[in-house]
Amino acid sequence: MTDNGAREEMRSAYDPSEVEERIYRGWEEGGFFKPRGGERPFTVIMPPPNLTGELHMGHALTAAVEDALIRWRRMLGDDTVWVPGVDHAAIAVNALVERQLDEEGVSRHDIGREAFLERVWDFVNASRARIAEQHRRLGASADWEREAFTLDEARQRAVRQTFVNLYEDGLIFRGERMINWDPVGQTALSDLEVEYRDVESAFWYVRYPALGEDGEPTDDYIVIATTRPETIPADTAVAVHPEDDRWRHLIGRMVLEPTSDRPIPVIADEAIEIEAGSGALKVTPGHDQGDFEIGERHGLETLNILAPDGTLNEHAGRYAGIDRFEARDRVVEDLEAKGLIEKIEPYTHAVGHSQRSGAVVEPIVSEQWWVNVGPLAEPAIAAVRDGRIAFVPKRFERTYLHWMENIRDWCISRQIWWGHRIPVWYCEAGDCSETIAAVEDPDACRTCDGPLRQDEDTLDTWFSSGLWPHSTLGWPDEDAEDLARFYPTQVMETGYDIIFFWVARMIMLSLYNMRDFEGGDIPFETVYLHGLVRAPDGRKMSKSFGNVVDPLSVIEQYGTDALRYALISGTSPGNDQRITDDRVEAGRNFANKLWNAARLVRTLAGPDADLELPPAGDARLRREDRWVLSRLERTVGLADELLRSYQLAEALRQTRDFFWDEFADWYLELAKLRVREGDGVPLAVAAHVLDRVLRLLHPFMPFVTEEIWQRLAEARPDPDGAPQLIVARYPVADSARHDEAAERDLAAVQDFVRAIRNERAAKRVEAGRWVEAYVVADGAAEAAGDLAAAIGQLARARPLHVVAGASDAPSEGVVTAVLPVGRVVLPMAGLFDLEAERARLGKQIGEAQDEVRKLDAKLANEQFRTRAPAAVVAREEERLATASSRLQGLEESLAEIS
Repeated sequence: MTDNGAREEMRSAYDPSEVEERIYRGWEEGGFFKPRGGERPFTVIMPPPNLTGELHMGHALTAAVEDALIRWRRMLGDDTVWVPGVDHAAIAVNALVERQLDEEGVSRHDIGREAFLERVWDFVNASRARIAEQHRRLGASADWEREAFTLDEARQRAVRQTFVNLYEDGLIFRGERMINWDPVGQTALSDLEVEYRDVESAFWYVRYPALGEDGEPTDDYIVIATTRPETIPADTAVAVHPEDDRWRHLIGRMVLEPTSDRPIPVIADEAIEIEAGSGALKVTPGHDQGDFEIGERHGLETLNILAPDGTLNEHAGRYAGIDRFEARDRVVEDLEAKGLIEKIEPYTHAVGHSQRSGAVVEPIVSEQWWVNVGPLAEPAIAAVRDGRIAFVPKRFERTYLHWMENIRDWCISRQIWWGHRIPVWYCEAGDCSETIAAVEDPDACRTCDGPLRQDEDTLDTWFSSGLWPHSTLGWPDEDAEDLARFYPTQVMETGYDIIFFWVARMIMLSLYNMRDFEGGDIPFETVYLHGLVRAPDGRKMSKSFGNVVDPLSVIEQYGTDALRYALISGTSPGNDQRITDDRVEAGRNFANKLWNAARLVRTLAGPDADLELPPAGDARLRREDRWVLSRLERTVGLADELLRSYQLAEALRQTRDFFWDEFADWYLELAKLRVREGDGVPLAVAAHVLDRVLRLLHPFMPFVTEEIWQRLAEARPDPDGAPQLIVARYPVADSARHDEAAERDLAAVQDFVRAIRNERAAKRVEAGRWVEAYVVADGAAEAAGDLAAAIGQLARARPLHVVAGASDAPSEGVVTAVLPVGRVVLPMAGLFDLEAERARLGKQIGEAQDEVRKLDAKLANEQFRTRAPAAVVAREEERLATASSRLQGLEESLAEIS
């Protein structure tokens, strides 16, 4: 399309590279991504992608699905807003910049916090611009002027306000508890940031020598089984079940911790499983959650032998300064030397790894900041149980509720510098122990006016992300216009793999912060969960597997619409999909089919065609016109119904099937015959159908549909005056166009054409050969008669006879296909040259007979059967069966024409 609006010929094939950037620029410059008013608001808050790199296929799926929903609702006339944003990805970005520094031979501690954060911001600003541009390439119609960042000034205020509110309500506290420690990232992790992987290891059965009443070693001992012998120096007890006869006599006595000969008690605890391992448990309160709880019950000392970097510290005695895994080997060697290893059994078990660094996580007791989530979880459970928040698919409600009902306190502090610094200050003056949580930085201690030191830790990334539905709309300013208009949001669309990371926390924190908000407290009405996009081989995409599919590379090769088609057509709520070249190629082919159909209609119409559609019931509308209009309106109604139930793939499929299988393959072929005769009505019908199909498809394939629609609008302007398809009205089904009789008639006509085509194919009739055919139309005689010329043209049948009954068609020397609506009869003589066909079949029969005779003779030879391998004999028998079957088929074919 030219900028001056002059009519321009359409290229022979659709070229996305000539269209997409221009179309997107026109949308953005036209302000079409902004809310445009409307009775109902429709709000989607974009899940913020991490800053750590390029967008991947999961992001592309999210963008395609959310953009489809937003475009559909915008075309319905809703007051739509899609708020984009980016997540600061605290641990991941912190680690990335630390790796850069490491390559330079320095650490963050060498350059200091301020210089480190300057380096991070340089990376962040470049990455944000890149991510926004990638979303534009995907066609995302987000309101970019509303773009949010989880660490910008507005979100920092929201985070601090939430932290202070929770702190003052007693829901945030600092305390010593067992945490997950990442020795590579050197930070605490929440339970959700730990991934469990199967690791081949061993069970080491270790003897702990028992002491007598005089405190001297005896010949008695207790055996424990452990997968972590390096933690033995931190043992403070051995626990057994009080009913375990093997060890009951040792309860209350002392045994020696075998690496240091330090006496520790044998205690009884009913939590011990008699059948597990040796039935005796080494109790290490400093390095195991279950052991920590046992230690709490029995008042045991808690020893931490792990340094932040994963080496053992001074409490580990002779193993101090050694890496934990090297220490494991050293401990085992020492115990073997002392004769204390009873046996070693291979053992594969799930070991926790840091989701970010990949390091094996260590449980340690540490002082951290925590959220008491119990009081937050209760209303979040109720909001789903009472139906105020719905999950699509519904089965994930059970997953969510099960987790929420068993939720544990949330460790929110991280020992890194990039992120929201915890808004807590400690007084450093003398004996003053004042602790201050504040939204604004305090200048001095409010108790003694002394100097303050801010907490060094930062908050878990998911704390700020959990505020996303309301912080992006202006909270904590409850008078913010966007908050009043667009909160609660309507749909939160994201992957099922982050229900606990993100969805649950958004629900909990939104219900807490918005509990007194007039518009409602829930963050969203519907949680739509998509699955993972897997590689063509079905595995998860991973650089280590070498199977990552880059969405931008796919766009360069096939175009954005082809990628969006592939992703949306393959998605169903909550289920994974594979992205394959075949699916993307299908999307490109469909875009070209749309383009070619539009090009045909535009060419046939010419510059002066009357494209006004006759009203329903107008006599100018023939049976095929009424049929395609009826099928169109049923598709419109079905697409709307499917979209409202979030069945996007099925809505796309139904629309695609109607367009390709009915409109393009049938109606346009019928229309061409009439246009050649000077009938202009099919052009008006075709233009109308094409216009409505483009509207149905625009949410899924925005670029090609916009380009075609604008070209059609040159000859057929939008009745509502829409300047572009993106803001044109979405179709509403018109039941006045439904015509069941026309649908039945055309179904019959299609059956007749298909039957003739099938018989031609079965008899291998040359593609260009015209054949004589009889159509016994029964109840569809009128339709077949009216469309006889079309049937003949589409089936290459000439002469074509439409007859009332079977008696009016020949019965000898014919091929007949019986259909629900009648039958088709094809005289054999019209299908091929009978003499030539008889000669061809006779020659093939002779060759087949020779092959059968040879195989018969071979298999009748007893020497062959006894000496040849059984597999060879079986293969020859199979060849004989195939040859015999072929001979029989050839003889039957010859009999038919003799």
